[in-house]
Amino acid sequence: MFTGLVQAVGRIERVEPREGGLRLTVGAAFIDPTSLRPGDSIAVSGCCLTAVWIEAGRFGVDVSTESLAMTANLDRAGEVNLELALAAGDRIGGHLVSGHVDGVGTVVDVRQTGDSTELVLRAPTVLAPLLATKGSVTVDGVSLTINRVRDAAQGCEIAINLIPHTRQVTTFAHVVPGQRVNLEVDQLARYVQRILDCRLASHESAVTGS
Repeated sequence: MFTGLVQAVGRIERVEPREGGLRLTVGAAFIDPTSLRPGDSIAVSGCCLTAVWIEAGRFGVDVSTESLAMTANLDRAGEVNLELALAAGDRIGGHLVSGHVDGVGTVVDVRQTGDSTELVLRAPTVLAPLLATKGSVTVDGVSLTINRVRDAAQGCEIAINLIPHTRQVTTFAHVVPGQRVNLEVDQLARYVQRILDCRLASHESAVTGS
């Protein structure tokens, strides 16, 4: 589990093809070999991955074909947001994040609003029912609050406010329109949707007598 509070910006330095996926070498100056061990989980731009080796300043992770199909930008060199797994007793300053990416969104607009920045994202249609105004969403591993939602024919658009600190300590410092981002919806929304789906299926079954 994670909180969506990014601890450092690292960089994918090397991408190696492996059977069933890729192995990434991630440079991260903050990584102390005593704080991360092989087998530990670490969120890389919102995707929960397992460290397979660690040395001072970098670590390696394997990314499966399934994970690559569900995420963006983990198959190439570039900056990534990093967060170590939550430990018992840690503060939960963001919200509970599993690191299981639900879909890939696209940055539609980046607008300066005073000292802050408004980020407008287009989310896949399948995620639209799980995104709500004042609800939580994880974008590239960052816990954020949705300011407004606008449904559209090709999914929905959500607007998020980034304070200067968030831009300074995450990859959002360089965010641009057209960029693809990893999205994870709030876990509570997943279960509410599942309950509603089951109730609807049960009702339809009772009505049809099947």
